[in-house]
Amino acid sequence: MLAGELYDPYEPELVAMRLRARELFKAYNDSNPGEKELRTGILRDLLGTVGKNPIIEPPFYCDYGANIHAGDNVYFNFDCVVLDVAEVKIGNNVMCAPKVQIYTASHPLDHKLRNSGLENAAPIEIGDDVWVGGGVIICPGVKIGARSVIGAGSVVTKDIPAGVLAVGNPCRVIRKLE
Repeated sequence: MLAGELYDPYEPELVAMRLRARELFKAYNDSNPGEKELRTGILRDLLGTVGKNPIIEPPFYCDYGANIHAGDNVYFNFDCVVLDVAEVKIGNNVMCAPKVQIYTASHPLDHKLRNSGLENAAPIEIGDDVWVGGGVIICPGVKIGARSVIGAGSVVTKDIPAGVLAVGNPCRVIRKLE
């Protein structure tokens, strides 16, 4: 699965891992805003790695959690989803607006293979100091370079270089940032 090869999502180990993640993010989503220590502890149990000062506004959803690696000062606003079938690497000082969706998961294009239930995935990497606008969808295999800004509502289907403003569906570079 992590190698990007076809896998069966109903393997008992994967089902158990997803159940664990759902129990943890439910506890996180049900926690009170003032319970910072509890929330941080749940994030440390849920995510593969998490740096200093994580802020993830509930509700938050993910597939496994263990494949999400977040740096320092990562901020996710309300209602974000991370389908972390493959690794998701999030740099330091990354800000995600509400309803950002990060999808490493995919399905075969061939309908017969897709109907078999097998799935695949590709990792996603978000560099340091990136701002991802509201409602952005980041597709499997994408890398977003450091210091870039992704405009609200964009669908990121290809790599975005460092230090640019990129917007649209499909997302494309508009200009370099100073």
